[in-house]
Amino acid sequence: MKKLLAQIAKFGIVGVIAFFVEFAIYTDLNAVFKATGFAAAFQYYYLISNFCGFIISMIVNYLLSMKFVFVRKDDMSRKKEFIIFFVLSFFGLLINEFCLFVGVDLIYGHWAWLQSWMSKGFAETFFKLGATGVVMVYNFISRKIFLEKKD
Repeated sequence: MKKLLAQIAKFGIVGVIAFFVEFAIYTDLNAVFKATGFAAAFQYYYLISNFCGFIISMIVNYLLSMKFVFVRKDDMSRKKEFIIFFVLSFFGLLINEFCLFVGVDLIYGHWAWLQSWMSKGFAETFFKLGATGVVMVYNFISRKIFLEKKD
């Protein structure tokens, strides 16, 4: 149990680093899209920002996770390991995008009372944090099952 808690703590630290990378790209691209008028022309601009941030943070997460969090399987090449990590992360991306879409477009976009006390920018941030939490749990469990060496 102690080993698992230590691993979860390391996963949390790596996750925070990857989150800051992802969140910085997400918010910066949202700002660029709003400043250039792209956001007004394409209402799902935040999903593009999310996708870009997620892909970059996935690479950072892979490098840090496989170095500090998970014990590599001896019989698995790094290429295969990265492909599995990428496929698992892709499903995490789909979950992330779905949660963000549901939050921003279906919940915030259709509830006037929510719009009355929360700006769209705040809603994008709020639901991004929620989506990240959901995906964090999925990532830990799926990577532990498919990538870590069994004791």
